[in-house]
Amino acid sequence: MSVIAVYSMKGGVGKSCSAVNLAWNSAVGSSRRTLLWDLDPQGAASYILRGDQVIKDRARAMVAGNVKPDKLISPTGIENLDLLAADVSLRGLDRLFFQISKKRHLGKLLKQIGKEYDRIILDCPPGLTETSEQILRNVDIVVVPVIPSPLSERALTDVQMFLDSSGKKHAPLLPVYTMVDRRRSIHKQGLASNPKWPVIPMSSAVEHMTKLQEPVGSFAPHGPAARAYARIWRGIEKRLTKK
Repeated sequence: MSVIAVYSMKGGVGKSCSAVNLAWNSAVGSSRRTLLWDLDPQGAASYILRGDQVIKDRARAMVAGNVKPDKLISPTGIENLDLLAADVSLRGLDRLFFQISKKRHLGKLLKQIGKEYDRIILDCPPGLTETSEQILRNVDIVVVPVIPSPLSERALTDVQMFLDSSGKKHAPLLPVYTMVDRRRSIHKQGLASNPKWPVIPMSSAVEHMTKLQEPVGSFAPHGPAARAYARIWRGIEKRLTKK
């Protein structure tokens, strides 16, 4: 079992859409038993995968150990893909981690849940918090969506500095340019400065995900966004097999 976190300090960078599409590629493209665990209290990934009708206010209780994970994990209707949906109770997750004072708590929970899966994709809450610290210390790869702009790239630098500051080993960061419009000069400058970073183009298909409540691979498999996510996932799988 391997864990891939999709994380950004900033909101509005395509984080949840990226998590859903990478999970779809894991389940459908690679035939991996896959779980998407939505840890963002806004629940965008849960909504896209039609999992926002779950019993409310139990996600935090599951992390605390008061509800068993299998009580909340549900199938998505996509082969090999299950969902552990978010709800608003996750807003109190930082307080919970502070109260229990266990730096490896999330890692132990991931191992417990991971017995049934090959890949777990985490849609992380934005910001650098106690929750994100636990996530970043207990995963195999951190996918960081970045819009080609100075502020978004600065946020990535802050994450890298935070991880390096402890002097401990941490999961590798995989920056991915998202919502890229090559007609914009600021985007072209960003792409030129980091030409090896994967790119997700600005796409109407990605925008339609929330309307159709489906990953782009389900309804636009041959579009540029779907092909881009598939390439990124193949690169992730290649890294994981080399571990």
